[in-house]
Order: sequence, then C-alpha cells, then structure tokens
Amino acid sequence: MNLAPSDSLKVYESENLIVLKLSQHIYQHISFLNTDDFGKVASNGMLVINNHKGVVFDTPTDDKSSLELIKFVTKKLKTDITAVIPTHFHEDCIGGIANFVDKGIPVYANNKTMALFKTKKLNFSKHINEFNGKLSLNIGEKKVYAEYFGEGHTEDNIIGYFPEDETIFGGCLIKEKNAGKGYLGDANTAEWPATVQNIKLKYPDTKIVIPGHGEYGGTALLDYTIQLFQ
Repeated sequence: MNLAPSDSLKVYESENLIVLKLSQHIYQHISFLNTDDFGKVASNGMLVINNHKGVVFDTPTDDKSSLELIKFVTKKLKTDITAVIPTHFHEDCIGGIANFVDKGIPVYANNKTMALFKTKKLNFSKHINEFNGKLSLNIGEKKVYAEYFGEGHTEDNIIGYFPEDETIFGGCLIKEKNAGKGYLGDANTAEWPATVQNIKLKYPDTKIVIPGHGEYGGTALLDYTIQLFQ
C-alpha cells in the first residue's frame, strides 16, 4: 500500500497525519493504524468544506492525529467542523471520535452503526445523533449526504457524497485499484458487489472516489471493487 501520496496535493503533513486537497471543497485525511495482520496501514477519511463550515467523514485513527486534524481545520483553514460521520464501526473510522465529542462537535451515525456501538459498549454512543439509512446536512448553502446501500465490508457500512464536486467517500466498502480483499472478519462478501453496484447506478457521473485505504480515483474503483468480490 502506498504510504506516500503525491506531494503536489499535500496541504498538511506530520508524522501522524497527512491532508490532501483533491478539489475546491474536498480534502482527504490520512492517518495510520498499526495492525497485527497488515502492519502499518494508511487509513483515509474525507473532509468537505464550504463557506468555512466542514463535515468530516471518519475520524483519524487515534487521539493525536484527530486533534491535529481539528487544529488544522479550525486554525489553518479557519473552518468550523459542524459534523462528524463514521462510515462504520471499526477503529480506523472512530479511533479519535471522543476528541470530537469532547469539543462539542455533533456526531451522526447510521442506526446499524449505533446498534454495533451499543453491542460493543462504546461509552460515547449516548452523545451520537442516530439516522435511519440516509442523512443530508447543510454545509453553507450546499448539502452533503450519507447513505446506506447494503452490506459489504461490514453490515453497517455507509458512504458519503458531495454533489457539488461529484465526490464519493466509500470508506472500507470501496477498494483502491489493485488492492486485496483486506480484513473480512465482519464482511458480507456475497452482498458486497451488489451494494457497490447500487452506488454506481445512483451516482454514475462521480468524478472522485476515495476508498477507505490507499489512493483516490474515479468510478474505476467501484468497478474494481465489484469485480474483486464477484
């Protein structure tokens, strides 16, 4: 897995966190998770900014990188983070969520994710706003969406979509080009291709697709993911 994204896109880099600017409103944040099975893994999230308001999809993997992201967004980009949306219940999506909660930033989670939080007795779950399958939030005068399309990497995985820049954040439901299948401990591999096909059918004109790990691309990442699990 490539841990060194293109320097031309970097707007922030430290030992713990990298931020890339992909378009006028879209940023990709990259933090790192040490795993037993896959070693040091670069994990992606998305930041959408409009009119000095920002929505974060997936927190960085730990407290340190999450605090760095919050500081970068609020101080350097002079933007208020108005919402955080985890795309599923794994640590690479929620590792730093307590830092956002502590700062009073609203967190929104799909009902399936909330159920898994409660099953695992995650004590911040009482601070999270629950939605049922689909969420739209205002970001300035524009809207950003979170939506559930079916099972795949996990039973609860959702995606983020920002129509203005025709961008999907697929999280771990979407694979980078030439990636392996990754961690399948909570996966539904039988449903995975159909779930991604549903996303492709709804958003055929997507320009940017950010996977949960690795390099961003276009709709070829959706096609690759479908083929990988067929």
